[in-house]
Amino acid sequence: MKFGVVVFPGSNCDRDIVMATNQILRQPTRMIWCQETDISDIDVIVIPGGFSYGDYLRCGAIARFAPVMQAVKNHSEQGKYVLGICNGFQVLTEAGLLPGALVRNKGLSFVCDRIPLKLERNDLVWTHQYQHQEIINLPIAHGEGCYYADPETLAELEAHNQVVWRYCDAFGKMTTDSNPNGSVNNIAGICNRAGNVLGMMPHPERATDLQLGSTEGRTLFESLINSIAFQKPDCG
Repeated sequence: MKFGVVVFPGSNCDRDIVMATNQILRQPTRMIWCQETDISDIDVIVIPGGFSYGDYLRCGAIARFAPVMQAVKNHSEQGKYVLGICNGFQVLTEAGLLPGALVRNKGLSFVCDRIPLKLERNDLVWTHQYQHQEIINLPIAHGEGCYYADPETLAELEAHNQVVWRYCDAFGKMTTDSNPNGSVNNIAGICNRAGNVLGMMPHPERATDLQLGSTEGRTLFESLINSIAFQKPDCG
């Protein structure tokens, strides 16, 4: 299985992903410059956090026009896997691969913390090694992480079980105080209807080794790796 990490001008979490997938999980990984158009060798595309194109227009708004993004769309339409983390989540919404938008945090402050999340779906390739409604803690670091969707889109998300992660307190309750950025319905991560595209504001790659303080994010990558390994036929 091979990971590809898309790099835009301003990306700054790309090497964190490579550390997690290649050095910790021992999976082949290559960095993909945003001008590339051939990603046919890749199984899983990861769009990392950072400040693509400096966020000068709007987070992810310029990155959506990079040549690589058409290839990423084609990749997802083939049923292959796409993960957007933080700025990567913003890029996926701007590019139309996921619904809704990420806007300025409530209170207009940049937040950097480690927060509890409740898992809503453990039937996805990304999450099947977690327990249903398991509560984990992951780092966040963003200024525009407030998830917003109009009422109709939000109703469709909920009806089709596309909410994967929600912000919560240590006991799993979703309260205003446990919502770090004002996201509607405490949404921290969503998937497309097919489940092969996942976007989330928290950083699982920053919780993949005990030296980082936690391995709770590593389970997400292991879930995916084990799912794909199981799907591939044994040619031995």
